[in-house]
Amino acid sequence: MNSMRPSKVLEKLRSGKTVCCVKFNLVDPRAVEIAAACGVDCIWLDMEHTACDWNDIENQIRAAKIYNVDTMVRVARGSYSDYVRPLELDAAGLMVPHIMNLKDAENVVRTTRFHPIGRRPVDGGNADGMYTMINFKEYIKEANEKRFIVFQIEDPEPLDELERIAQLDGYDMLFFGPADFSHGIGHPAEFDNPFLIETKRKIPQIAKKYGKFAGTVGNLQNLQELIDLGYNFINLGADVVGLTKYYSEITDTFRKICKYEK
Repeated sequence: MNSMRPSKVLEKLRSGKTVCCVKFNLVDPRAVEIAAACGVDCIWLDMEHTACDWNDIENQIRAAKIYNVDTMVRVARGSYSDYVRPLELDAAGLMVPHIMNLKDAENVVRTTRFHPIGRRPVDGGNADGMYTMINFKEYIKEANEKRFIVFQIEDPEPLDELERIAQLDGYDMLFFGPADFSHGIGHPAEFDNPFLIETKRKIPQIAKKYGKFAGTVGNLQNLQELIDLGYNFINLGADVVGLTKYYSEITDTFRKICKYEK
């Protein structure tokens, strides 16, 4: 019997390991393939802040799957179709930004999980269902078990209901977004703000309390700190950061050797 491709992220998280993720703003599937070939566990594709269309996302998901690497798609807030399409394209995970309250979180679960957890619209004729080659009942069961849903906590508004949000069935991870959170509390880019630091510490504690995973963004310098705080899914870089650093180094060195002014 055909079955859905297992999620590498869920397999690692459920075995107590830490997941390495990198984010993509650009749309070239070959760049995704390079990152996947280098051994990352998950590639974060973004539809909230980029001009990616569905064909771009589909090709990037396919490129990652060549190396058995998961993709997590951050959707734009919109209709139920915006939430289920990445899953039907066989993304292993779905991140929903700016979860603002318990009702918001409950609606995401209802939209993205099948019976008996939610009421996600059923098709089964796309990549995640192997184009109808997975048995209908098995497809529904496996989609609930082998795909992960992420609530992005990046505003102060949901904190009053965070424990109730964390207790929900049907999602897998609370993901702290420090940049938007700093903006939301009126201290943009002040990552040493006491309230921000307190929230960064609080999220993995609450996630663990209710059997969920915790994710955030970081870098190689604070990786161990984030692991010590309890984060087990960490995004450590981005395509645009890597490219700008690489090309800046080339041009700066060139100007220095040639004695050109910038």
